[in-house]
Amino acid sequence: MPVNKENKIDTVGFQLRQITTDQFAILAELYDSSIEKIGLSINLKFGLDKEKHIIASSVLVKFEQKKKPFIITEVTNHFDIEEKAWDSFFDSEDKAIIPKGFASHLVVLTIGTLRGVLHAKTENTEFNKFVLPTINVMNMVKDDVELSD
Repeated sequence: MPVNKENKIDTVGFQLRQITTDQFAILAELYDSSIEKIGLSINLKFGLDKEKHIIASSVLVKFEQKKKPFIITEVTNHFDIEEKAWDSFFDSEDKAIIPKGFASHLVVLTIGTLRGVLHAKTENTEFNKFVLPTINVMNMVKDDVELSD
């Protein structure tokens, strides 16, 4: 594992442990096909399991018309983090600092997973035309992520 001048780890060994679809709903009664304007909201959150060395990255996406969601999808990817990297995230016993670049990478992976879940769950429906566009995650994860138990 490479280490930089400040004795911080440059790369993190990790693997995808589990994917959960936390929410999925199509609220067809709120969708009006005659309205072309579609809104999109995206929310991120992170969690950790200190005992199992897991970081969770969750992405919630809502497709909306008139500020009312008609498709709601939330997916969480749970990542195992190798021990040396895990230890480097903690500046104290109870607070982890996840580097911005690594947190962004986890979000990119989770967005890709959500995109697949959205496609699979809407396949062969009129809602399959709603594809999650490309997203600049660097605009969403602006700083290191602080997590505590």
